[in-house]
Amino acid sequence: MRNRLILAMCAFAAIYLVIAGRLVLLATMTPSTPVHYLDPGQQVSHARPDILDRAGNILATDINVPSLYAEPVKIIDVDRTIEDITAVLPGLDRPALRRRLTSGKEFVWIDREITPAQKAALHDRGIPGIGFLEENKRVYPAGPITSHVLGYVNIDNQGIAGYEKHLDSEWLGALHSAGLARDTGLEPVKLSIDLRAQHAMRDELLAAMDKFNTIAAAGAIMDVHTGELLTLVSLPDFDPERPVEALDKDRINRVTTGVYELGSAFKAFTTAMALDTGRIGMQTTFDARAAIRVGGNTIGDYHAQNRIMSVEDIYIHSSNIGTARMALAVGVDGHQDFLRKLGFFDRLTTELPESGAPIIPDPWREVSTMTIAFGHGMSVAPIQAVAAGAALVNGGLLIPPTFSPRSKSDAVKLARPVIRPETSEMMRYLMRLNVVKGTAKKANVPGYSVGGKTGTAEKVVNGRYNGKKVLTTFLSTFPTDNPKYLVFVMLDEPKGITETHGYRTSGWNVAPTAGRIIERVAPILGVMPKMTPVGDAKTLSVSY
Repeated sequence: MRNRLILAMCAFAAIYLVIAGRLVLLATMTPSTPVHYLDPGQQVSHARPDILDRAGNILATDINVPSLYAEPVKIIDVDRTIEDITAVLPGLDRPALRRRLTSGKEFVWIDREITPAQKAALHDRGIPGIGFLEENKRVYPAGPITSHVLGYVNIDNQGIAGYEKHLDSEWLGALHSAGLARDTGLEPVKLSIDLRAQHAMRDELLAAMDKFNTIAAAGAIMDVHTGELLTLVSLPDFDPERPVEALDKDRINRVTTGVYELGSAFKAFTTAMALDTGRIGMQTTFDARAAIRVGGNTIGDYHAQNRIMSVEDIYIHSSNIGTARMALAVGVDGHQDFLRKLGFFDRLTTELPESGAPIIPDPWREVSTMTIAFGHGMSVAPIQAVAAGAALVNGGLLIPPTFSPRSKSDAVKLARPVIRPETSEMMRYLMRLNVVKGTAKKANVPGYSVGGKTGTAEKVVNGRYNGKKVLTTFLSTFPTDNPKYLVFVMLDEPKGITETHGYRTSGWNVAPTAGRIIERVAPILGVMPKMTPVGDAKTLSVSY
């Protein structure tokens, strides 16, 4: 019997030793595939990287906030629990709360992202069966200033609009799905946006909306050599920490999502097309003595010159008749090919998922070429005009816009030539001439050699043009002797005021607004004014 007991003891000791050894082995070994055990809060509260502007200012970041949950299986008195919780959180729906607490589940959310004071009050009540989890909450220190660029996240900290959604679709979502990047340690993401310039543009656009009683406004600034967007403003905007505001149809991103007939600003592209053929020069003339009758409609000029005009005259007097005849000289097929080459036939995509597709006439007839030549009959997203406008002044390279930092050398690899360098030089001359002598005089900023093209388009209401509602635009660049930035500004339904003598055309409202924007942002972007006259009337007398 003694021997049998000793043998049994040895056998049990051996078994326990094997078990202990196996436990030690399992505790020290590293699995080939990491396994993550996540509590309910970690499963939904994703961490996100800080988003910075080009100077390192924080545009978006995470903070920790408490959320309240319950374990219904551990709740003793449902009625008392409901009373205690609603005493601190009176906004909760009592019937819905009762359904959750009596569900018999092991875990239910009660309220997400409560305040520290509410957490403390609930904690002090000592309610059995409830608990708190620390979650990541996205905050935007700049508020609505960069809302249309950054977008916003949902309650689970997942990007659902703007650059936030781009991050999830590119790489962040995959990390979260793999159980990684749940907590901290993500490298910040830097944008090309300059917060100071963004604020200055938004401030001036808000002032213009108030002054001219507009329903909306928008603007953007792009580096013509890299394609970087330095600013993008669309008003009305929203607070990204209250994303429900973004659901208002009037708060769309008008720069990337909205599509518009841009009016006479489009004449810059028609003029570049004509000059780029090599058959038409600055002094080539077109007959603008009489209006053009076509298809029962009349194409006339706002300030009719009633004379034969050179390309230069057509541009600075913004002649619809002359521009239409220039387009006809190139031909319908040539016109379509040129606009297609500039990207106006395709949806332009950037890091922002929200984008609008151009509206192109179908069928495209000769009259389409005539009206589109001066900005009616074809609708495009303003960001398309920004990219194409940059190509007109940077030497002829169409560069894809980006909200991420990009070097000039990297931009050149992505660029494709769309016009000759000589054409680009002539367009810079015409743009500057238009500010010195033409329709954009009020955009002039001493020392900065601003150039551009104004546009006023009647809006389409119920399928017909409404002369009482206009969209004014200004496509501009500075400095024209060595362009660095392309500036686009748009005002929706500006009203005539005493200061403008009742006029509501672009030269009276959007042009001076752009001038004030350039005056404020140029020093911020490192462009210093030249004290000697640059591109004045005398210098511009050079003929092409």
